[in-house]
Amino acid sequence: MKKNKFAIIEIGSNNTKTHVYENDKVLCDSTTTIELKKNYAKKEKIDADDLNKLYKVIEQVKNYTDNIHVYGCSIFRKLSEKELNTINKDLKDKFNLEVEVVSQEKEAEYTAIGCYNDIDYNDTICVFIGGGGSTELIFVKNKKIIDKNYYNFGVVDITKKFPSLKDDKPTCTFDEVYNYISTLITDIKQTADILILAGGDHLYWYNNAEYKLEKNTLYKNQNQPYMLTREQSDKYDKDALVTSLNRIRNNSDNPVWFDGSRAMKVITNYISHKLSAKYIIPTRINMEDGLKDSISKENK
Repeated sequence: MKKNKFAIIEIGSNNTKTHVYENDKVLCDSTTTIELKKNYAKKEKIDADDLNKLYKVIEQVKNYTDNIHVYGCSIFRKLSEKELNTINKDLKDKFNLEVEVVSQEKEAEYTAIGCYNDIDYNDTICVFIGGGGSTELIFVKNKKIIDKNYYNFGVVDITKKFPSLKDDKPTCTFDEVYNYISTLITDIKQTADILILAGGDHLYWYNNAEYKLEKNTLYKNQNQPYMLTREQSDKYDKDALVTSLNRIRNNSDNPVWFDGSRAMKVITNYISHKLSAKYIIPTRINMEDGLKDSISKENK
């Protein structure tokens, strides 16, 4: 069998996700926190230190393969053509690579495909794609997209509004953050029995917070093995704003990742109620999961 080895690097506003594949086998699956959006806001340009962190990620991936596909998400959509060209020239000189900027619509669609393409469920589901700088909702029924909602805010924006969310114990309350988010998301008309959480490592939060998850009994999918009832999710999400964040950070190998974690929990909680969702499926599914099949076919 001819080896089909390639890598996908997805550069988000807060986290850069890396997958390396060989003949459908995952050789590497990692997340590196690079706070691009937060640091971009200081000078309205990509920070040089953040680019160096990205270069280190690429260098690590090149230990596996030179067949690397780099995609820039929400923060890269803000760049001027001049700045993007400068970054791509540097990447071309260093690694013979360029960043392909992905539209919000394409990012959401690729991620949603990774969620619904391989599941046997015929009623309406909602795929939530959350990031540092954007939020998307894709509604699917019978493996067909029936509605979409796009928002130009993410966990970085919520944490900027409520900075104590990053502290061990925040001074803001769950209800204060929830009510603020309700002013940002006012146009959801659909309902869905199931809310799938994607676009980031949602399992990383539950594992390090040591919150128990139930086995997914709604359908079988190796990338979606767990679920929560909305009642369980409510309990965990509200606890997230009163429990010690330092304790959870200390359980992890990437403490900075948790800066946006509480904001994410309140966003997803609000959406679950707006949808009248009965079940929440936390996953690690990202845009790469929808992209990998098309790239694999191109390489053959």
